[in-house]
Amino acid sequence: MTVVDGHAAPDDTPDDDARDDAKRAGIQSIEVGFRLLQALAASPRAMMLRDLAAAADMNPAKAHRYLVSFQRLGAVTQDAASQRYDLGPFALELGLAGLNRLDPVRKARPVLSQLRDEIDQTAGIAVWGNHGPTIVHWEESSHPVSVSLRLGDVMPLLNSATGRLYGAYLSRRQTLPLIERELATRGDVALPDMPATLAEYDAICAEVRQRGAARTRGGVLPGINAISTPVFDANGHLSMALIVLGAQSVFDAEWGGAVDRRVRDLARQISTELGYRGHSQAAGQDGQPS
Repeated sequence: MTVVDGHAAPDDTPDDDARDDAKRAGIQSIEVGFRLLQALAASPRAMMLRDLAAAADMNPAKAHRYLVSFQRLGAVTQDAASQRYDLGPFALELGLAGLNRLDPVRKARPVLSQLRDEIDQTAGIAVWGNHGPTIVHWEESSHPVSVSLRLGDVMPLLNSATGRLYGAYLSRRQTLPLIERELATRGDVALPDMPATLAEYDAICAEVRQRGAARTRGGVLPGINAISTPVFDANGHLSMALIVLGAQSVFDAEWGGAVDRRVRDLARQISTELGYRGHSQAAGQDGQPS
């Protein structure tokens, strides 16, 4: 209570405990109605009232009242012919706005630290830059590898796991100038695990798509194994690559091995958080634009 001109006046604001209680209380009717939107979002198709109400754990009459309001707001729409309910234009706008605000690398950083701690191998993130796949984050293991990779380094497309991953999943329109430059630079000298022609590189990319990941064993970094796994966005496009690498003596690079399985699990987790639903937009089977 506050004293004003000698008279007691009530405080304008509640105390801290009251404010905290108000925050915790929320608006229950909004939370109840939101279950209908969650049910529609989880359904692969429009729903009848009885099915939607059951999925939201409420009776149809109550669900109908909420749906009338949601229709007015554009969050829900109802097909006049089938009477089925589906997400409305505002719900779609809201979802797209959320996707546009996502920062994939920011989401991946804590996951990368978790991955490094679990498998005790060096882990990194690469995204596509102006000059190719670029390292943007790096987490060293307890036994760091003796390589000269630094943040901002660009990985070669021909013989690095990450370069091959991008070669497999990006349109050839994006990658061809870099591929041709690297092929011209390598010359005619026979090098281990290094394609000499575009056809040989296309065959490698086809295997990457078949495996769903890329792997090198000693290629660009002698004595070093590496696995690079794709993270896809909501449109099925390659958003980033999760990279793990380590000395061949301690790094299990087998397909289906412990490292491969764990990296794939975390890549799928991040892809799901970015809105990916399982349909990647890979380059064509011969490496040409799809």
